[in-house]
Amino acid sequence: MGRVFIPHSHRLLLPSPSPLHRSSNASTIPRRSRFSPPAHRQIRSELSLSCGSHLIPHPAKVDKGGEDAFFVTNHNGGVLAVADGVSGWAEQSIDPALFPQELMANASGLVVDEEVSYDPQALMRKAHAATSSVGSATVIIAMLEKDGTLKVATVGDCGLRLIRRGQVVFATSPQEHYFDCPYQLSSEKIGQTYQDAMVCTVELMEGDIVVMGSDGLFDNVFDHEIISSVSGSPEVAEAAKILANLASNHSKDPNFDSPYSMEARSRGFDVPWWKKILGRKLTGGKLDDITVIVGRIISSSDSREVGYETT
Repeated sequence: MGRVFIPHSHRLLLPSPSPLHRSSNASTIPRRSRFSPPAHRQIRSELSLSCGSHLIPHPAKVDKGGEDAFFVTNHNGGVLAVADGVSGWAEQSIDPALFPQELMANASGLVVDEEVSYDPQALMRKAHAATSSVGSATVIIAMLEKDGTLKVATVGDCGLRLIRRGQVVFATSPQEHYFDCPYQLSSEKIGQTYQDAMVCTVELMEGDIVVMGSDGLFDNVFDHEIISSVSGSPEVAEAAKILANLASNHSKDPNFDSPYSMEARSRGFDVPWWKKILGRKLTGGKLDDITVIVGRIISSSDSREVGYETT
C-alpha cells in the first residue's frame, strides 16, 4: 500500500503574483436583543461546559511539545480554543510553535475584555492584533453563553463537531487555498484576518457533546469513530484521551484509509499508475500534532460534573 506523503504538510502561505481571493464567509454573529419581551421567553436552566482535553505531539516534535496550542476556560458558559502552528515556517528557521502559543495566551487573557463582548470573532481580532511572534496558525474559538448559544469562529482547518443523541448534528468545514494549504492567521499581510473567519451560531441542549480539535484529529479519525469514542466514555477527559490516542494510532498506520488519504486521492494524489493496475491505492494516516477537547453540555444545577480536566 502506498503511504500518504504530501510535501510541506500545512504549507506556509507566501506572496504570489496573483492576489488571493478572500473568503466570502466573513459575517457578523447575530446578536440577540437584550430588550426582548420576557412574557414569551421560555425559562431555561443555565448551561455550561464540562471539559477534558488531551494533546499528543507529532512524533518528531515530542521534545518541544509540538506546535499546537489551546486553552479552556469556564468564563460564562465556557470558552474553548485551538491554534495549530503552520509547520512550513521551520524551513525559514522560525519556530512554528511560537505564534500559536502567543495567540492562545493573548486570547485567554482577553476573554473578559469588554470590547470582545462574548464574540469569538472579536476575540480572534484582538488576540491576533496583540500577537507579535513571527509565524502563522489555523485557529478555532467557541464561546458558550449560559442560555445554550454556542458561537464559533474559525480560520483554516481546525474543527468542531456537535454530537446529539449519537449523531453529528453540526460540523465546521475547513477553509483552504488549495490542498494542505489552509487559511491561516499570520504575522504577515498575505495571511488571513478575523474578517475571513467562518462564523456560526448553534443552539445547544443539555447532554450535547462538543468535540473540538486540530486537523491532526479530523485528518485521522472519521465522524463515526468520534461518536463511538465519546458515547462509550462517561468522563470527558477519558474521551479526549481515547480520541487523541486513536488519531495517533491511525496516523502511524500505512494501511489505514484515513480521511486524509481519501481527500488526497480525491484531489489527484495517488500511487503510480502501475501500482493502480495491481489494485493498490494511496492510504495511510497523517503524522501531525493532535489536540482534542471534549465538552459535555450540563445544567448549572448538575454541580457534580462541573470541571475542566487536562490529561
